Amino acid sequence: MNTYKLFHPDLTHDNIWKSVIAFMFPMMISYIFQQLYNAADSVIVGHFLGETSLAAIGSCTAISELLIGFGTGFGNGLGIVAARHYGAQNITTLKKVSFASVIITTCVTAFIMISGALGLKPLLRLLGTPAAIIEEAYSYIWTVAIFSGVLFAYNLLSGLLRAIGNSFMPLIFLIIASTLNIGLDILFVTVLKWGVKGTAIATVIAQGISSIFCLLYIIRKAPVLLPSKESFKAESTIYKDLIGQGLSMALMSALVSSGSVILQSSINSFDTPIIAGHISARKIFGLTIIPIIALSLSSSTFVSQNYGAGKIDRIKKGIRISNLLCIFWGVICTILIPIFARRLIQAVSGSTSPELLDYGTRYITFMQPFYAVLGVLVVSRNSLQGLGSKFLPLISSIIELVGKIAFTLIIIPHLGIWGIIICEPLIWVLMTIQLICALVQKIRSLKS
Repeated sequence: MNTYKLFHPDLTHDNIWKSVIAFMFPMMISYIFQQLYNAADSVIVGHFLGETSLAAIGSCTAISELLIGFGTGFGNGLGIVAARHYGAQNITTLKKVSFASVIITTCVTAFIMISGALGLKPLLRLLGTPAAIIEEAYSYIWTVAIFSGVLFAYNLLSGLLRAIGNSFMPLIFLIIASTLNIGLDILFVTVLKWGVKGTAIATVIAQGISSIFCLLYIIRKAPVLLPSKESFKAESTIYKDLIGQGLSMALMSALVSSGSVILQSSINSFDTPIIAGHISARKIFGLTIIPIIALSLSSSTFVSQNYGAGKIDRIKKGIRISNLLCIFWGVICTILIPIFARRLIQAVSGSTSPELLDYGTRYITFMQPFYAVLGVLVVSRNSLQGLGSKFLPLISSIIELVGKIAFTLIIIPHLGIWGIIICEPLIWVLMTIQLICALVQKIRSLKS
């Protein structure tokens, strides 16, 4: 069996273990490369521009995550609707969904670009970004926001490919783009001396290349996704479903990231080594939770396709397998990451500052035992999305937002950096309880 066939399973008929792992694996590798070209910004800036420039990127990380999370969530939401119709083998409606998704994404992208251009500098000031780094931070995040169209385009096109069970080709395109991004980072920062803005430009170019590759592949190899003349007359119900599902996942990500933006205001009140240590630890966190994120996103497609096919028992087994795999990964990380934590923080930051290394090590080490909780959380939330739930997953995001506000206003002023460290793990526990109850109730209602 060739590699493409191996990682392009039939999610509604193949063995469930095989389907989940085969579909998840390319997504996991994709997220590794995606995180690599995000981490490359920090590594290259930390080593060649210094701790202050690294802190500049770190001070706007929450805003960047807000933009990326909104774009990724919106694209995944649109993909869930497409997967449901693909699972039901309703190809005519699938083509209408593809066309409507392009129209909706174009409108949302325009709104995000205009909002970003007008509101970023005031937002950085509101977050208490230190005066010494605010101009560098603004040059970086402005570039990311104003060219966010390439991010939305890639998420839409790769989401449509994953909706039909193809997680392999987006991986190939992303590997090419990630390699290009690292090369451009080095060129723009070390040769052309463009500073932190150069790393943002490199990221935009890389994302644009991956979007073009996805589009060309769909045109040549995935005609099932290409709109026909009939697709231009998509019913209003399709637009309502897409907007509802897309905005639900986008708002879910936006609420989570908004909480992070609020939390960032507390982080920015500390000294530069703490800000730089936090961004370094978050880069490691982002890399080590990739298998969990990949499993959760593959769960949404698996669940959505089987929901369209009416296979409820298969959905339950798929969710159970994804949770077991997440817990297994959490145990591995809890054992291994603390051993190498300090050296990893130093490698990412390029710093020997004891304050930076101590904080980063404590942060990432405390996170590890809660990875299993995070895994069950995101699998449950994405499974609910795959089942068509739009409101129930949002409740968990509201819990996270309220929790981060409470930590920012009440707990962190009293506990200092330990308030930042314990914030997310404790909130995850509350969110997971709510999501498990909601998912069990949803599946029972479907069976009845």
